[in-house]
Amino acid sequence: MSRTVVVRAPTRIDFGGGWTDVPPYSEIEGGVVCAAAIDRYATVALSDACDARPADAIGGDDAPMVRAALRRARLDDGSVRVRLRSDFPVGAGLGGSSAACAALLGALDRWRGLPFDRSAIAERGRQIEVEDLGVPGGRQDHYCATHGGVLGLTFGGEVTVHRIPASPALRTALAQRCVLVYTGESRISGDTITGVLEGYRRGENRVTFALKRMRELARRMIAALEASDVDALGALVGEHWTHQRTLHPAIPTPRIDAIVERAVAAGALGAKATGASGGGCVVAIARAGTEAAVRRAVGALGELVPFTIDDAGLVECDWNAETP
Repeated sequence: MSRTVVVRAPTRIDFGGGWTDVPPYSEIEGGVVCAAAIDRYATVALSDACDARPADAIGGDDAPMVRAALRRARLDDGSVRVRLRSDFPVGAGLGGSSAACAALLGALDRWRGLPFDRSAIAERGRQIEVEDLGVPGGRQDHYCATHGGVLGLTFGGEVTVHRIPASPALRTALAQRCVLVYTGESRISGDTITGVLEGYRRGENRVTFALKRMRELARRMIAALEASDVDALGALVGEHWTHQRTLHPAIPTPRIDAIVERAVAAGALGAKATGASGGGCVVAIARAGTEAAVRRAVGALGELVPFTIDDAGLVECDWNAETP
């Protein structure tokens, strides 16, 4: 009898501390990230090759990752077929490639009868990213994809995952007041990350000061979310962007700057680009009561991406089921 295993993993919004999770900074200084997993998913179906249609073969940007994961699992002999689908924009700066990798690695483990080891899957995903694909990324995306929830992550010799308690009221407030908009621009994360890391290795004051401040702001964001203080989170996000944009000339773009400016003018407490930037998404934290105005202001410059908080992280699911 044929069989199919289906696993999905969420993407994330990084509120602050991104870049500090990337070695060598995280290993030397210690990194801190505040982020939340959202219900925009990468879903993978793993099935017997004889039952998969030729059209199910993976192509495009995800093909190298799929080949690397299958090779590491010793299932690159053509005995299985992989289907992958995503319900988020490509290159959105939401950690989508890491979510896809987590979903695939989770499906491969379940295919072999193994339980999910979320941290181990996160580390294996980053190994594929760095060692097989040559992408000099950090760890936060992989841990958000596997663990889900509202997270405070610390990086150093070990990774500590702190799941911030999120009441129904806080979850609702984040979904309503965090306005997520896709710029439609491509990200250049690999080149950007390399440039930032080179600046850190050279000891450039501009880079070292920004990273130190972003790490401290991430700590304060975690405390704000623990207190369910979305107003404080919004102000911290705004300050974070002033430092984040100084890390590399490719991080801000005219469209990102215009979205941030319009969001703040319409009532946002703060806004920043997600991920490595150079494009992708912008998240704006609206003052209570200004959500609709902020959405109208930024919607003219990009695609609004509605979401709710994902608590489950990596899970088995039904390929034909509608995502939330």
